[in-house]
Amino acid sequence: METILIIGGTGAQGIPVIKALTSDRKYAVRVITRSAATLEAQLLAKLHGVTIVEGDCYDESTLRNILPGVDRVFANTNGLVIGEIAEVYWGIRLYELAREFGVKHFVYASLPYASKIGNFNDKYRVGHCDSKARIAEYISAQPTSPMAWSIIRSCLYIESLTEFLLPAYEPSDDVHVFALPLGQGRIPMITLDDNAAYVRWTIDNLPESNGLDLNVVTDSITGNDLAAAFSKVTGKKSVYRDVSLDEYFRLPIFPDPDAKLGPSGVLTVRKNFSGLWNSWKDDLWKWDHQVLDRVLPTRIKSTEEWMVKTGYTGKAVPLLKDFKFVEK
Repeated sequence: METILIIGGTGAQGIPVIKALTSDRKYAVRVITRSAATLEAQLLAKLHGVTIVEGDCYDESTLRNILPGVDRVFANTNGLVIGEIAEVYWGIRLYELAREFGVKHFVYASLPYASKIGNFNDKYRVGHCDSKARIAEYISAQPTSPMAWSIIRSCLYIESLTEFLLPAYEPSDDVHVFALPLGQGRIPMITLDDNAAYVRWTIDNLPESNGLDLNVVTDSITGNDLAAAFSKVTGKKSVYRDVSLDEYFRLPIFPDPDAKLGPSGVLTVRKNFSGLWNSWKDDLWKWDHQVLDRVLPTRIKSTEEWMVKTGYTGKAVPLLKDFKFVEK
């Protein structure tokens, strides 16, 4: 049985990935977490083949202790928490250590290079996307032997519709409002379960996945279509309201938008997420849906389909355990 080390295993993306990898007992999984006492760690520890190791995944001594005997690594570094500069360092260092310890396959969870696809216009600068994309470019420049590599380049979790994309209910008009600084652009979103399925496919399908940079998405949807899907599925009145970035950052989810994003962050929360919304507003992010259909024929293909499948009602459900990055 092969052993896979998961970096970021107790997060929103990591938990479905671990469940997908251990669903048929084909792989054993090691997970580094700062505390084995957390609810997430305790739930994962109950899965067959999962070993929880307390430690800091951004600490070389911890990594050197856990890497012996590891066959593969899946790394989802967290730039929202550690900051843009630290993420670039640790993403590259994780790859280097994996090579040193004879890991046969390194899978990195990345994001689109927002600055680059926007021709490095400052309005499209997104620290937590660009840092991951810089790591992906470094990995892409490496040989595919002796260690194979794969990149899964995702986007916004569609489950964010239960958290910071939650529609606001206005009882005076009995309407749910999606107030977003999107214009006529599109929000790209991926379901966490399908993202995990792509990771599992990547692990299962060497050598096909060796050297592959796979961009994954469920749906890329306009604000009007998002509101229409919500109304169709729930029967509730809903509208999309295009708002300015200034209006958006006055929402309660951003109590301190001028705080730096992470200890090594270069951008403020406001600057970082302004770049993100600008890149979506101008519809810069693109995918090859034919490739995704081939890799995962069972994938969910629309926001409406996801809403139906999950029984989405527009009620709040916590998603990102580190969502406190926007809190004072």
